[in-house]
Amino acid sequence: MNIRPAKRTDALDLAQLIDIAGEGIPSYLWQQSCEKGQMALEYGCMRAQRESGGFSYRNARVATLNNEVVGMILDYPISNPTEQDLKELHTLPEVVRPFVELEYQAGESYYINALAVYAPRRHLGIGKQLLKTAQKIAVQKGCHKLSVEVFSENQGAVALYKKMGFEVTASTPVLLHPCPPYYDQDVLLMTKPC
Repeated sequence: MNIRPAKRTDALDLAQLIDIAGEGIPSYLWQQSCEKGQMALEYGCMRAQRESGGFSYRNARVATLNNEVVGMILDYPISNPTEQDLKELHTLPEVVRPFVELEYQAGESYYINALAVYAPRRHLGIGKQLLKTAQKIAVQKGCHKLSVEVFSENQGAVALYKKMGFEVTASTPVLLHPCPPYYDQDVLLMTKPC
């Protein structure tokens, strides 16, 4: 297995994998922004190809086996929210508001926005290696804490993060989950020191 920085040409894999990590919420949001006749995944690919923004190939690394993308991690440093950020929180769509609330509680940290591995390649240690790579980069960037958010019902992901030393530091109820498997419990903020 090899881990490398993502390229613009990885956009399709990045869009598919962030949709897996986000349990369908990304494609739901992309669909809201599509032009007539445009598919949600196509819109997601366009976003992944951007040069800036949270969901940009520049913030991602991919795991490859035999030159085939099998997983990805999307991460970057975040800072404390501004007063304006906090004032605008109530204007965000219900589907993302719990995540943004928790992100604001993470404070200054190296934020793991998404981690996903295609189903046939899970349980091979790929996610663990992607997390280790993120921690190394966080340290290089001078960050002292990693943060990640996960649905409490996603027991596999919660177990992986706990195994890697993350602890639950906050939670908030899911307000709206429009996609199967329709999570309805909590979103967890998990953190660990670098």
